[in-house]
Amino acid sequence: MNGKEIKAANERTVAAEKKAAGAGLSVSQIMLVALLLASGAVMKFFIGSIFSAGMKPNFIIAMYCLAILLVKPKLKDALIIGLLAGAVCQFFPGTPYLNFPSEAAGAAVMALFVMAGRRAGGALMPALSTFVSTVVSGGVFMILLYALFFSGGSRVPAPLALFLGIIFGTAAVNALIVQLLYLPVAAAMRIRADVKKEH
Repeated sequence: MNGKEIKAANERTVAAEKKAAGAGLSVSQIMLVALLLASGAVMKFFIGSIFSAGMKPNFIIAMYCLAILLVKPKLKDALIIGLLAGAVCQFFPGTPYLNFPSEAAGAAVMALFVMAGRRAGGALMPALSTFVSTVVSGGVFMILLYALFFSGGSRVPAPLALFLGIIFGTAAVNALIVQLLYLPVAAAMRIRADVKKEH
């Protein structure tokens, strides 16, 4: 292919992604979400294995919060990202299925922060929104787990104080991770987009 053909192919790709974005996430956005969720799973596996409590830090939350910040999806697409994150969580030991509603709730809160824009926290919006989203996700998980236990479930939840400590501790770590990663990753995405336009 010559230069003109390559440029035309790139333009068609960009046009296709824009068209897809109108109906949902583009192919490149889906790939980014998948990559970040996989990164969160690796962090959850290696770092979460240090903890022996009934509830462990969930760094997948940090990665889907970062993904939502970067791709700025519609609320329904954010819910799908949350459900995908919940599906990834099923590969780890724990209470089956509770991550689906908890991660969907966390992703929805994150999307609402993104829709509100920088008014919701200014330069610290990535950290603030991730902290709140993690607390919401962990809170929903905890409430559902206790509800399951009191309705006759066999899984005994950890003490409330321990739950809250892990939820807020994870929220603080996730907030720091996303705050540190957001600007570099966003800048890299802009550079990539500029290169595609030039070619």
